Amino acid sequence: MPKAALQVFGLGQCSLDYIGKVDAYPPPDVKYELLETVIQGGGPAATALVALSRWGFSCHLAGVIGDDVFGGLIEASLREEGVDTAGLVIRKGAASQFAFIAAEPAWGRRTIFWRQPTGPAIRPEEIDLSLLRQARVLHTDGLCMETALFAAGKARLAGVAVVVDAGTLREGMLDLAKLSDCFIVSESFARALTGGHNPFQACRMLGELCPRVVGVTLGEAGYVALAEGKFIEKQAYPVKAVDTTGCGDVFHAGFIYGLLSGWDAEKSLDLGAWAAARVSLQLGGRAGIPSLEELRQKYAVNG
Repeated sequence: MPKAALQVFGLGQCSLDYIGKVDAYPPPDVKYELLETVIQGGGPAATALVALSRWGFSCHLAGVIGDDVFGGLIEASLREEGVDTAGLVIRKGAASQFAFIAAEPAWGRRTIFWRQPTGPAIRPEEIDLSLLRQARVLHTDGLCMETALFAAGKARLAGVAVVVDAGTLREGMLDLAKLSDCFIVSESFARALTGGHNPFQACRMLGELCPRVVGVTLGEAGYVALAEGKFIEKQAYPVKAVDTTGCGDVFHAGFIYGLLSGWDAEKSLDLGAWAAARVSLQLGGRAGIPSLEELRQKYAVNG
């Protein structure tokens, strides 16, 4: 299916991920053999765009890489997936974002060691506003806050839906919520917001900031969302997880697929949960993204 004019404008960090599988996380000062290793592109907004591109949507990513080897690999991994990388700004003499992830399939958990890009974050004047105004959705992870707030404000004025993947409660995130249409947060974000484990309270608090849909992802416990005044609570799809890297990123991609397809919030969230569960069956955040054909079969989508 040929892709139409730009549908999703992504804004956020992109990374190169090295993922190693271990039986159990080792103690210090030992040598420990990795059972399996993979190298994949990563990053919340970037991985969501990869999924959406595979599912037939045209995507553009604005972000920062360095002029190092990792930067070249990050950009190539996105281009190979059909994501427009013209919005990536290359910082001379800077290092790109990198992560090493130790995955423990026996426990369904992972440990992430990561380095932020060493160059300055992308600035408001470095994004293509004319392209942003053409898009149907702005998807951001809020990891370049000044520019995310600027872009979200411009998107709202242009009638572009703003979807936010809020992983950490940091300065500016609640201001970004006020500019968003759909604001879905991690469990750790919700805990920081409420001071405890109360995803329903987190949804109520975020709902007062005006997003059309707010939600909290809860890993293997599923998710809670508030849409049009109605709470939605669902368990996760039962799987034997190998690696949970990228699950949240692809959850957001699934939700955006539904949003762009005119689905209601409940069906869109369900697609996000199903796609996230499928991602967990393989190492890395991208290898397990379900195909468009699998998605169509699951949700009886034609064409």
